[in-house]
Amino acid sequence: MLVHDTVGATRSQTEIDQIRQSLQARYDELTAEYDQAVLQSQVLRLVEVGDTAGDDQADSGTKTAERDTAQSLLRTILDRRAQYEHALGRLEEGTYGWCEGCSAAIPVERLEIFPSATTCVTCKQTRERRAA
Repeated sequence: MLVHDTVGATRSQTEIDQIRQSLQARYDELTAEYDQAVLQSQVLRLVEVGDTAGDDQADSGTKTAERDTAQSLLRTILDRRAQYEHALGRLEEGTYGWCEGCSAAIPVERLEIFPSATTCVTCKQTRERRAA
């Protein structure tokens, strides 16, 4: 379990250590995933450089789309990793599990599903409505 059973209760050191371990493990997974994606992106670029003879517009378009997809994947992984890094920082500060918007406790169920959550469901929905 990533969070305590009682929302708003003080966490024991054991619970904090479990949360930290879980967040760090996911951060490490994302780091490895990013490193692998960077390597694949570099290989893709090397293949492109060496394989441009006879390319027509369709070939160029395909290569551009593949490059854009690879860059999008890298950005997504970096964003997710930053979320976990932020969650680890909040855990150290003692603010993990509390909404950055309204300071209410984030429901246990939300943190179990989305451990790097920084807002309660209400604040998240409000933010999404404003962005739309």
